[in-house]
Amino acid sequence: MLITILTTGTRGDTQPYIALGLKLKASGHTVRIAAFENFGDFIKSFGLEFYPVEGDISKFVSSKMFKDAMSADNPLKFFKSLSNKEFNDALLGVQRDLFNACEGSNLIVYHPGAPIGYFVAQKLGIPCVLASPFPMSPTKEYPSLIFYDGIRLGKLFNYLTHKVFENGFWFAIKSPLEQYWKQLHGSAPKNFSCPYDKQNTKRFPTVTSCSNYDFPGPKDWPRNVYSDGYWFLDEEKEWEPPKELTDFLQKGPPPVYIGFGSVVDIEKSEETTGIIIEALKLSKQRGVLATGWNGTAKLDKVSDDLFILESAPHSWLFPLMSAVVHHGGAGTTAAGLRAGVPSIIIPHSNDQFAWGRRVHELGVGPKAIPRKKLTAQNLSAAINEALADGVKEKAKKLGEQIRSEKGAEKAAQIIIDVLEKEKNEAK
Repeated sequence: MLITILTTGTRGDTQPYIALGLKLKASGHTVRIAAFENFGDFIKSFGLEFYPVEGDISKFVSSKMFKDAMSADNPLKFFKSLSNKEFNDALLGVQRDLFNACEGSNLIVYHPGAPIGYFVAQKLGIPCVLASPFPMSPTKEYPSLIFYDGIRLGKLFNYLTHKVFENGFWFAIKSPLEQYWKQLHGSAPKNFSCPYDKQNTKRFPTVTSCSNYDFPGPKDWPRNVYSDGYWFLDEEKEWEPPKELTDFLQKGPPPVYIGFGSVVDIEKSEETTGIIIEALKLSKQRGVLATGWNGTAKLDKVSDDLFILESAPHSWLFPLMSAVVHHGGAGTTAAGLRAGVPSIIIPHSNDQFAWGRRVHELGVGPKAIPRKKLTAQNLSAAINEALADGVKEKAKKLGEQIRSEKGAEKAAQIIIDVLEKEKNEAK
């Protein structure tokens, strides 16, 4: 049977779905992943079908629209960044490709940013699964991630923040989805309303990529909402590190990793790189600086204690580090926690503040330093705090616990069970 996975976003947003797809493929099903054009070769290298979604993600993250989204350091700014005309126009073409990717499917798995999957499944009469890369289903136990680092006003407030996020996220995508559907079918989809809260039945469940040792699955979640561990993609089996990197790692104590993925403002990249270099000097630590294709400034070698590379698989690199410094994206945070080393979060926007706070609550890193407040002095102090024995021990234990989970495998089994039940009932 054909399982189609609809995802949107950067490479970090795409990788968990490849991990999930590989587990589904191992069960004997055909798996197709719809993602931005940039990731075609990457997805196909794992033996999965690829359906291209029009758009160059590297150009998107350089746009003013993306910069506005990446400067959203409170919920109001976040929703405002998702409600402009440019965002609406960009998503219109995306809806077409996501819709076409579902042709011939027996089951649809969709990222929260691709809710068209729910309505296509409804039209085709097939089941679908909401697959969230972060805890999304409403609970009274803790606030929604974009509110997590704010004030705490009790259980009802916590629940309401999830509903605000659910409906705010839906509102941002609703217009282009409805516009495309009307162009195609002449009217909006049947029962056109927010689909996320409908994904809590046996035929329409929700699976979440998150560790129960990080955010435990809330007791008040509906029965068919699951969170059994992160969906990790181990790329390192095919990856060969450059000799210069292995030589650097062998010549001294484990270095500190610093990298901010695609979130760094290019206009401030030199400033950011300068802060990093000075912080490493102040803390007397060796460092590995990952510049990324849209990240910190590209520099020639600056000292024997700093190695500069564009990128390396986190699953290979992070366990070799003494600590990891990054922006706090969900995927990068998960990789750092899994590695069992302390994390230092420099949140730039949105849910990154939540991951920064959670890392500190778990005792596996210092308090987060918002990018607007980052200096060489406070980064140096955070590195020293992260390398304290107590923090390192807690990080090591948490890493062992997270590695014991089989998140992608368990999520895949839930999806397979839905498919098998559908097949049996059709006989």
